[in-house]
Amino acid sequence: MPSAYLLVSHGSRDPRPEIAMQQLAKLVSNKAQGNLSKVAGVNVAFASMCETLVGTAYLELSPEPLHQQIINFARNSVATLKETHLKIIPLFLMPGVHVMEDIPREVELAQQSLGQDILIELQPYLGSHSGLEQLWAKQFAGTTATAKIVLAHGSRRSGSLQPVEAIAKKLGAVTAYWAVAPSLESQVQQLIAAGYRQIAILPYFLFAGGITDAIAQATKKLQLHFPEVNFQLAEPLGASAELADLIWDLLEK
Repeated sequence: MPSAYLLVSHGSRDPRPEIAMQQLAKLVSNKAQGNLSKVAGVNVAFASMCETLVGTAYLELSPEPLHQQIINFARNSVATLKETHLKIIPLFLMPGVHVMEDIPREVELAQQSLGQDILIELQPYLGSHSGLEQLWAKQFAGTTATAKIVLAHGSRRSGSLQPVEAIAKKLGAVTAYWAVAPSLESQVQQLIAAGYRQIAILPYFLFAGGITDAIAQATKKLQLHFPEVNFQLAEPLGASAELADLIWDLLEK
């Protein structure tokens, strides 16, 4: 029996992350439709409606709180497809407060409102997938730098930085954080002091937005301050078929 799927991200005033979320939902929908078409006895017309099984929701900066978005999507799934099983995946890269506390609380509120007629299942967050390492490696592949920095948002929640540290180590990079120490500037200064003159910076973010714009500006300032250094700024992951594959893998767990 297929499930309805809801992709949950942070939310932003910048329109680009929402556009990317819609693109990603479409890619996941294509995966779901392909999966349905392989199931014996599934009606072709039903399979063609699969796009309605994949939705998006936002933790913050949305007109409605997340639990109400979940309720609305779940009820719509029942009304259109008689679907009573909803899987939710947090599209977050670190196990910070949003993943470990805020989203589970919103899911619980939605489940209480919906009762037992609709089952909500919260899947592992995106950043927990081991396959992300390969996608990040591709982002670095276009650089020729001898030193690398993985720049994530950061969190003060205990243990939340460990996944970033682990991936950075495998990529041969050091870590820096936008919201907590060590900062990008401090890590750059240490690398320059160690003799590096080519430094690649990888924004550890899913989509382009306000923070990645700020990172680009910060990189330009660093270039002006250290003209002898070649800074190479990589791109965030963005919506892709490869990312949709990882999301689908987590949804099917």
